[in-house]
Amino acid sequence: MTTGVRRRLGVEERRQQLIGVALELFSRRSPDEVSIDEIASAAGISRPLVYHYFPGKLSLYEAALQRAADDLAARFVEPHEGPLGARLLRVMGRYFDFVDEHGPGFSALMRGGPAVPAGGTYAMSTVSTTNALIDSVRQAAYVQILSHLGVTDPPARLELVVRSWISLAESTALIWLDGRRIPRAELESQLVHDFAALASVSAAYDEEMGALLRRVFKEEPADGPFADLAGRLLTLAT
Repeated sequence: MTTGVRRRLGVEERRQQLIGVALELFSRRSPDEVSIDEIASAAGISRPLVYHYFPGKLSLYEAALQRAADDLAARFVEPHEGPLGARLLRVMGRYFDFVDEHGPGFSALMRGGPAVPAGGTYAMSTVSTTNALIDSVRQAAYVQILSHLGVTDPPARLELVVRSWISLAESTALIWLDGRRIPRAELESQLVHDFAALASVSAAYDEEMGALLRRVFKEEPADGPFADLAGRLLTLAT
């Protein structure tokens, strides 16, 4: 008869395990409600050992946020194949997968992190770190969308469209989490339509945007999401 021997984890392995455990707990409840004791118990180690790897809950929380931000930014990576509307729809599907799986953590990330005492370096450090992570996700998304449009030096109107759309996706996801009253698939399609609508309004004022949009629309199939939006708008006009 043999007995199992628990393998001792190395420092980095243990840190990554704790980050994963914290993320799992944060995905179910607000980080404010998760204690170090709970994290230690879920990881199968003692509370003092958690502090051996992380100075405190704040540092563990920030490490978990970093992993979540990296994961969220990766959801915008999409092969440059097929029409743009279909690509954006796949991106939105992965984006809402993340939101669905990490609701409380996503809310905490986008709303500035956990509640902290007003004033002092503790509060300022948390806000600064969280804001930097949010900005990194937004910038990664922005770069990805521009790459799909084949643009390296975007004009001002295009930058406004893309950044506005990314902010709209964030706010839509946060509102959806509060009750999930609209079917998720409908919101994913609506956000792709929103991108086309924002770009179309901008194109009405700018020929450079118009040329870009005509190129994009030319590659769209008759059964794609952009064509679906055009059909819905025509129905409203009749």
